[in-house]
Amino acid sequence: MIGIYVRVSTDEQAKRGYSIRDQIEKCRAKADSDEIMEYVDDGCSGEFLDRPALNRLREDVKKGLIHKVICYDPDRLSRKLMNQLMITEEIEKRAELIFVNGEYAKTPEGMLFYQMRGAIAEFEKAKITERMSNGRRQKAKQGKIVKDPKIYGYRYNKETCRLEIYEPEAKVVRLIFDLFTRPNGRVKGINGIAHYLTDQKIPTKKGKHVWHRQVVRQILRNEAYIGRFYHNRWNTEGILQNKHLPDEEKIAVKERPREEWIEIPCPAIIDGMTFSHAQKLLQESRRRWAKQSKHNYLLSGLPRCGKCGNTMTGVYVKNWAKYERMYIDRKNTAGAKHPGCGRRVKAEGLEKEVWERIRNWLNHPAEITAAGESEMIKQSSFEEEEIERIRSEIEKTKEGRKRLLKLFADGLDISETEIRESLEELKEREEELEKRLREWEAVKKQEENQLLSQRIYQDAVHFYLNKGENELTFEDKRSLIRMVVREIIVFEDHIEIKTF
Repeated sequence: MIGIYVRVSTDEQAKRGYSIRDQIEKCRAKADSDEIMEYVDDGCSGEFLDRPALNRLREDVKKGLIHKVICYDPDRLSRKLMNQLMITEEIEKRAELIFVNGEYAKTPEGMLFYQMRGAIAEFEKAKITERMSNGRRQKAKQGKIVKDPKIYGYRYNKETCRLEIYEPEAKVVRLIFDLFTRPNGRVKGINGIAHYLTDQKIPTKKGKHVWHRQVVRQILRNEAYIGRFYHNRWNTEGILQNKHLPDEEKIAVKERPREEWIEIPCPAIIDGMTFSHAQKLLQESRRRWAKQSKHNYLLSGLPRCGKCGNTMTGVYVKNWAKYERMYIDRKNTAGAKHPGCGRRVKAEGLEKEVWERIRNWLNHPAEITAAGESEMIKQSSFEEEEIERIRSEIEKTKEGRKRLLKLFADGLDISETEIRESLEELKEREEELEKRLREWEAVKKQEENQLLSQRIYQDAVHFYLNKGENELTFEDKRSLIRMVVREIIVFEDHIEIKTF
């Protein structure tokens, strides 16, 4: 029995004469027999050995079912020289191996030629990969997204190579951020949002009706929702072979250095302040939304000891022959960095003091004025323009360096000393601009935080006044506190409330 092995992995290979039908026809003509079994790997990369049809062929050769193997070209067996030589040796121990395109004599010269062909094929594969990567990066620099990133809330336009807002999903994205950043007693934390979306039978990007907390977290962290999509952010080299590797050997996706990312603008679904607030809440979410206790604690996840720095957990303990709710900084878990200094505070007193302060703040909404917010927005607009101008200047200095080097390479009548001096001047100019850019970005970040704090306070006041103090439930109070308060530092004789 003659075995014909054919493989194609991409449309590009098909265009170059590697189509399945074409390979089969030429292999059958070479076989000149009707006793043929076809082994076809359609859409399988030649980078890896674990291919369904190739596995069956190797097994049938071992069993003696196949006495001759015909393949169109050696690189159909593998694109890697070592793998190609291994498969060739394995087959030739038990059967005859023939290639339609590139037969070789089993002599030292023939084997050398065969190995050279394999090395060239491997080199060609590496160059194809390099050209494709460079092409994608070039398109990204032109503001184009090279393939559908499948981001919830967007649709990919193949003609323009850009993302467009898909309103049915965008509404859900806004809902997720709203539930996470605004006071709501019914939905608690990321896990609560995932359960809520599942209960509402809202479909995921893949059309499923079960939401997982990790999907919600990814949405909350995705900068695309504020108009920043990044190409070349993740290094995925080698992950295609993960399906062939055991769990302990799987290759992890790694984040590239920030300077290698290519930012591509896209339409924003969420405003920057809401996104910034969500990121701050995410940093605190693990201890803010800890496992539900049997007893209610208004400040759960917020207090921290001012002496040892440990977080203070709500516990129900015996205190002078009487059980009371307390906040303590003791850590009994294995691996705790610090067991705590033993500070304990009665929950009732601490909660009352914190709520009184929050209540006093919320009862004076006049401190927040629309005029102040308007002025801050104007200032922010000026900073954005200045940051954009400095970035443009930095790009000009980089282009200037490239032009100088090109002129020197083209043989322009200019001395090496003059070139070096000009390059040093441009470098100094670039360093100065980079320093100014960092300063302006720091100012912009500070003012964004101020505007965010103002907006958070406004939202809290609105919720508080609309609900009415006498109508507030325990969950309402806890939501309001968590909305405004980032952390509560507990000292021996006083407390400090850190707000957003």
